[in-house]
Amino acid sequence: MITLGVTDLARSRRFYSEGFGWETVFENEEIAFYQMNGFILGTWLQSALEADQVRAGSARPGASSLAHNVPEREDVVPVMERLLSAGGRLLRPADAPPHGGFRGYVADPDEHAWEIAWNPAWLIDAEGRVTFAP
Repeated sequence: MITLGVTDLARSRRFYSEGFGWETVFENEEIAFYQMNGFILGTWLQSALEADQVRAGSARPGASSLAHNVPEREDVVPVMERLLSAGGRLLRPADAPPHGGFRGYVADPDEHAWEIAWNPAWLIDAEGRVTFAP
């Protein structure tokens, strides 16, 4: 499970539901959970997450990124556009990195970085599960 601290749950839900198309499997006034191919993404109000950790200021985004892999190169830009229209912020336009593939970066409304990527060496099954296949 991955949990991200967010400052506005409704704004975050719009980004994840409208941008990625993920539906919540549980939500209340503090947290929303999304079922994602074998794991859960949680978005929790930052103040509640900090209280749970007993660490003020702990839920700030740092030097990390999450990745959402897509099955085709042509899928990268449309996913990024949906995320931007759902409240995301462009960090890096889609391009081809030196190691191959195609990717770009979008920040969610709380500045968590998401790489939207296509990698020709990674297999994605019909249910969206990614398999590393060097």
